[in-house]
Amino acid sequence: MKLHSLTEFASGHQFLEGLRWHDGALWASDFFSKKVLKFSDDGSATTIAEIPGVPSGLGFLADGSTLVVSQTDTTIQRIAADATVSTFADFSSIAGGPGNDMLVNADGHVYVGNFGFAIGSEVPRPTALAHIDPQGNLSRVDGDVLFPNGMAVTPGGALLVAETFRHRITAFDIEPDGSLSKQRVWAQLEESFNPDGIALDTDGGVWFGNALTMGDDSGFYRVIEGGEITDKVPVSGAQAVACAFGGDDLATLYMSCNSTTLEDFLEGRSSAVITAAEVGRVGAPAAPSASTSHIST
Repeated sequence: MKLHSLTEFASGHQFLEGLRWHDGALWASDFFSKKVLKFSDDGSATTIAEIPGVPSGLGFLADGSTLVVSQTDTTIQRIAADATVSTFADFSSIAGGPGNDMLVNADGHVYVGNFGFAIGSEVPRPTALAHIDPQGNLSRVDGDVLFPNGMAVTPGGALLVAETFRHRITAFDIEPDGSLSKQRVWAQLEESFNPDGIALDTDGGVWFGNALTMGDDSGFYRVIEGGEITDKVPVSGAQAVACAFGGDDLATLYMSCNSTTLEDFLEGRSSAVITAAEVGRVGAPAAPSASTSHIST
């Protein structure tokens, strides 16, 4: 396994999730400050909007607006170019717990997950993804997932989903109409791995944060289809949560590292930094068009 070192890019935040590279900049949600943030090259952050329902997954529409999951009310909020915020979709009829990560592809299809249960007070249970098509129609995706987290789309037209509590990356085919089918295991991991946010490189590898630990296993790992781990960026004293490739050439892996325990998390206490590493890979587009190709992978 190849090891990589990291450097600090930004600090002074609380609990950062949903990293995305968009329009030449890194974006993230901060759970506990309830802010959607956009970062400059020097690591300074600008607040794009405040989301009272706790922001999580991020995505972007062709009209220039930003979508963000509002966790506590299981809605997706739309941030317009003038920074006004409105409700884009309500997926509470499908969610079994707070809203979580999200992917918006270039065709305008939205895929959003949820915890499926209340952390700290309920036993983990499976849930389902929600799909919102470009016309605003909401549907439940067939097949259950256990704590669905980060998502990415492969060049071949598959949606990859990190199932944190099943210790695996799951794949769905994206049909021409945006619906999902053919759920399958893309990479089964050992039980010491709890994949959270993910990012895809152009060589077909998935980078994931190994969440829920601040021990020796904490870090960002690269896995290929079938489950072989090839690379690691070790993280010390923090949980490895979300990652995204960025920079002009998409050759820098940005990673959110959050220092908290379950007890502190439930009380809203955490500190967060974003780190960066050159890992010898180039990132694939986070959300390519589903209509450009349709090949299972």
